[in-house]
Amino acid sequence: MDLIMQYIVTGLTVGSIYALIAIGFVTIYNITGVLNFAQGEFAMIGALTCITFVNAGLPMFISIVLAIVATAIIGFAIERTAISQARNSSVMNLIVITVGLSIFLKGLGLIIWGTYPKQLAPIIRMDPINFMGAVINPQSIVIFIVLAILLFVLYVFFDKTYIGSALKASEKNPRAARLMGINTKTMSALAFTLAAALGAIAGIMISPLTDATYEMGFLIGIKGFVGMVIGGMNNISGAVMGALLVGLLEAFSGGFVSTFYSDAITFLVLIVVLFLKPNGLFARATGERV
Repeated sequence: MDLIMQYIVTGLTVGSIYALIAIGFVTIYNITGVLNFAQGEFAMIGALTCITFVNAGLPMFISIVLAIVATAIIGFAIERTAISQARNSSVMNLIVITVGLSIFLKGLGLIIWGTYPKQLAPIIRMDPINFMGAVINPQSIVIFIVLAILLFVLYVFFDKTYIGSALKASEKNPRAARLMGINTKTMSALAFTLAAALGAIAGIMISPLTDATYEMGFLIGIKGFVGMVIGGMNNISGAVMGALLVGLLEAFSGGFVSTFYSDAITFLVLIVVLFLKPNGLFARATGERV
């Protein structure tokens, strides 16, 4: 039981990181219809930028805020320069563009930060906590809290504010939204900015637990995408549940089978879900059809 509890804690910690990435995927996809495969690179930029600011002597909190803002600005610039210009292109062309952006950002990270792994100091300094036989890293608690706060903030933002309602309207019916005076191009830029900020938060949260490198974004991005597809591409809460499930699958398959096969098992589950419920396991909760 102690081992099972440890796997649960580990899986939920990793799954929470994937969930932050998945939320970014869902946000962009539901507002613009674009699958942004550069989402993981936002996590890389946020993590390494934060580490750079901390190493320069800035306080941790200020470094985190500046890293999130800097990454959000990059997300906005990418939408204005690359995505907006190709808005009327085919879905495949847009996917190729985002893959190219991912490669470009990864190369930029290599040039700026090099290949040497870097690590961020713990956001809070506490001794590990023993809970039902499992050892919980305090950083895991920070990740859980941040995910819960972001889910609440996003719920309030999308359901209780004018801008959030405009974003949802742009996704539901872009033509009707334009007729109502909503600038859908501005909403698209806002979606990329928000998703970039969420990616930066994910990268910053995971940096105290593992090394941050220029190539860390690819795998995180893929797992976040898998979580989104398993949970439901039109549902933030469903995407979060799917990402948590991916984290648990990794932890248990790595513990009871082998870490060598954990990725294969995760993608096998993805294939099964696509065959049985192509809209995602939790798509029904939205009341919508894809």
